[in-house]
Amino acid sequence: MNSTLPRRPRWRSLALLALCLAPLLWPLEHLAERYYRSELAGQNRQTLDLYVANLLGTLHRYEVLPQILGELPALRATLLTPDDGIIQGNANRLLKNISAQTGAEVMYLMDPTGKTLAASNWDKHDSFVGRNFAFRPYYIEAMAGRLGRFFGLGTTSAKRGYFFAAAVRDREKVIGVLVVKVDLDHTESLWGKTPEQLLVTDHNGVVILTSRQEWRFRSTRPLSDAERQSISAVQPYPTRDPKPLNLNANAWLTQTESIEETGWSVSILAPRTLIDRPVRTVVVIGGAALLVLMLLLGLMMQRRRHYLDRIAFEAKARQELEGRVAERTSDLEGLNRRLKQEVLEREQAQQELVRAQDDLVQAGKLSALGTMSASISHELNQPLAAIRSYAENAEILLDHQRTEDARGNLKLISELTSRMASIIAHLRAFARRDRHAPESVALQPALDDALALLAKRRRSMEVELIRDLPAATLWVEAGETRLRQVLGNLLANALDALTEKGPPRKLWLSAEATETGVNLYIRDNGPGFCMEALGRAGEPFYTTKTRTQGLGLGLAICDTLMRAFGGELSFANHKEGGALITLKLRAGAPGVSLQPSEDRSV
Repeated sequence: MNSTLPRRPRWRSLALLALCLAPLLWPLEHLAERYYRSELAGQNRQTLDLYVANLLGTLHRYEVLPQILGELPALRATLLTPDDGIIQGNANRLLKNISAQTGAEVMYLMDPTGKTLAASNWDKHDSFVGRNFAFRPYYIEAMAGRLGRFFGLGTTSAKRGYFFAAAVRDREKVIGVLVVKVDLDHTESLWGKTPEQLLVTDHNGVVILTSRQEWRFRSTRPLSDAERQSISAVQPYPTRDPKPLNLNANAWLTQTESIEETGWSVSILAPRTLIDRPVRTVVVIGGAALLVLMLLLGLMMQRRRHYLDRIAFEAKARQELEGRVAERTSDLEGLNRRLKQEVLEREQAQQELVRAQDDLVQAGKLSALGTMSASISHELNQPLAAIRSYAENAEILLDHQRTEDARGNLKLISELTSRMASIIAHLRAFARRDRHAPESVALQPALDDALALLAKRRRSMEVELIRDLPAATLWVEAGETRLRQVLGNLLANALDALTEKGPPRKLWLSAEATETGVNLYIRDNGPGFCMEALGRAGEPFYTTKTRTQGLGLGLAICDTLMRAFGGELSFANHKEGGALITLKLRAGAPGVSLQPSEDRSV
């Protein structure tokens, strides 16, 4: 009887198992730390991007003011007649009014020697009038004809600020400098009181803006002798020898983003305690779960031993019965086993066939869906950029009560949205393998539309456009929407290539009529095609750009559309440098096409 009673669980075995499982808490802690670090990094990246955008927005509001105000007659008259007190007083009051309207801290006008002739704070105790700031870098940059930028502590007001300066010209001669000082104290105060700390460092590595006052004007790295001499010369800080900012790197999680146009670096520092606290909580929960698991295992072991004893008794009786039955049914069982094996193999083969068919269908659907979504994303980028540009211009025009001009911009936006709908409908039809008969399309208007979409970007890049197109309209066989897509993609790629080259940047457009049709040539003075790109330019998803700059679908779509027109798209490098793209199109009948436009038929 005693041998059939359930025995006590072996707690020593459970304790040994617990010791073996305890090291699992270390990878649990590691995984929890990685998870919370990733979550915190994502949140801080969004916060950092928001603060950088806010800071740049504040600076961009005042960046063009010196150049615009330098054209005011009252200020130019002050520079031309510096001894006239009435003109100087008018200039002082004008600068004060403009400063109040724009929110700038102070505006002041200097002659070619650096002496301040007029200022918006002329009636204050810390007036800039009569003071000389020729030693400031922004004055030197403006006198050289460039936009001066500088962050520093005012030598008169002892207040921090960012300075924009531009030359005031009389025809080609520089007769003075206009300076706008922007107060960044308000931007710093918006950062608030949060566990995360924000700081902005300049090109010297010195903290100029921070959410913690005791870090201000501290150096985040050792300064060289040249940097110390530069600090002594331009006096950007209240001290000529910034003290080091000693931060424990293990106590903070730091993320940094650079602002190229100012040379600043914006960093967000999160205390490590924001990660350690939840990690400890996870480890405690994991330890508690392990303890509960050990208790459950103990109970299960006790019940298992009782169950095994009962099974052993029943198994002995069953073995005696099965032994007798097995002798009589061994042949039948063998036959049944073979039959079941054959049926099972047939069922498995059929299931594998059905599964393979389903996988092929699903793969085809996913491929079509991926191609469709990537194409729509690629083709809508340019109209969306143009819509944003027209919308921004319309907002400025409405601010200046130019409603007619604003209405024109809104009309252009409406036309662009119609074009986007046409592009989407066309791509959807293309995905369904619909086909449209070519129609007669005027080449020059389609080229002008594509250039208009990229006009703002071309001007901002200072790209010189050289056109050599016949005066007579060239008619080709194509589709209006698809031809604009091809031209827009090729011109956008040309501008992308020119970003890798310094000025001067040039773009040539030329066309000629041939015996078989019309040839359009697009050439730039960029780096041109590499040997691999010449062979794979029309291949889908092949691109020499970064992942964030392109999908590698533009030239592939253009090549497909050109073949649909019955034309040809070829890529080469010009003998004088740069890329040369040739579009060979079939000639179309002059005049308006009698066939319905694909914009209405798609």
